[in-house]
Amino acid sequence: MEAGQAAIDAGARALEAGSLVAFPTETVYGLGADAENPAAVAAIYAAKGRPQDHPVIVHVAPGASLDYWCADIPSEARQLADAFWPGPLTMILKRAPNIPDAVSGGQDTVGIRCPSHPVAIRLLQAFKGGQGGVAAPSANKFGHVSPTTAQHVRDEFGADPRIAAVLDGGQSEVGIESTIVDLSRLATHGPVLLRPGHISAESIAAVIDQMPARPDALGADPSAPRASGTLESHYAPHTPVAMQDTATLASTLARLHGAGRKVALIHYSPLPAVHAEVALPATPEGFAHALYAALRAMDGVGADLILVEAPPQDGAWLGVNDRLRRAAHGSSGIVHGLINNTPTF
Repeated sequence: MEAGQAAIDAGARALEAGSLVAFPTETVYGLGADAENPAAVAAIYAAKGRPQDHPVIVHVAPGASLDYWCADIPSEARQLADAFWPGPLTMILKRAPNIPDAVSGGQDTVGIRCPSHPVAIRLLQAFKGGQGGVAAPSANKFGHVSPTTAQHVRDEFGADPRIAAVLDGGQSEVGIESTIVDLSRLATHGPVLLRPGHISAESIAAVIDQMPARPDALGADPSAPRASGTLESHYAPHTPVAMQDTATLASTLARLHGAGRKVALIHYSPLPAVHAEVALPATPEGFAHALYAALRAMDGVGADLILVEAPPQDGAWLGVNDRLRRAAHGSSGIVHGLINNTPTF
């Protein structure tokens, strides 16, 4: 049941008092704190086990002033805000001097977005009269699969006393985290897509007449700002994850079965029966919406491996493939090892 206004107002008061509140956004559930309260932001890091130098994203209400949070704001940022806010786009901009560096991992930049989920909007409007900002990474332990329901949050944190409330808003519509575009170095690097998501690089380019570059296209870039969810290993369940293309999967499943291995399968094509499986829609939007719930479900079935049918590689699937690549990071050789009963790590 979606949180009512009384619960939302109580959540806003808890945030103002320095407590943590988990709340839904259209992408995933966030673990929120007053972005201008360094002690409250520190509690997010402690609850998640998040490295102190890994920045969080500040969420603001519709109509909030960018100038309060950011400095040297380029016109492109205002154009993108007009086009995509409220919505799943985070912009990296220079941080205003009045904003504590706790939210930016000590950097001179800040990530900021305006979510479109109605519960998130009502919470942000109730918090500090709609003029505050809520720092909110995903509401899960650092590096684990992001939550897309309130129950996922409860499963992750239990009765952690630091979390005053978990506001329910149903299952997140988008299902993967926001697109992150760096606009803090336009003069030297142009716009840079730091994390793909529901809003594509092509959609951004249609607004600002410049295609954002991918970080890997720039080579070594020591001046790039750190951003949420961009580590090589991220979004990972406890069970190892591997991806294979459709043509290879049936043979692999037969060999794993012959080796006595239990496989949890996430797929979109007809494939042989396995220990456990989830069939997802064969569209990028549908797959993204259900992906994290599927990873969490398959993580709980006692399988030796979560095997994912690799999605198509075209641009519409960029965000999904990014999350799956990070979830499978470090699992190289796991399939071969399970088939041949050899160490993989």
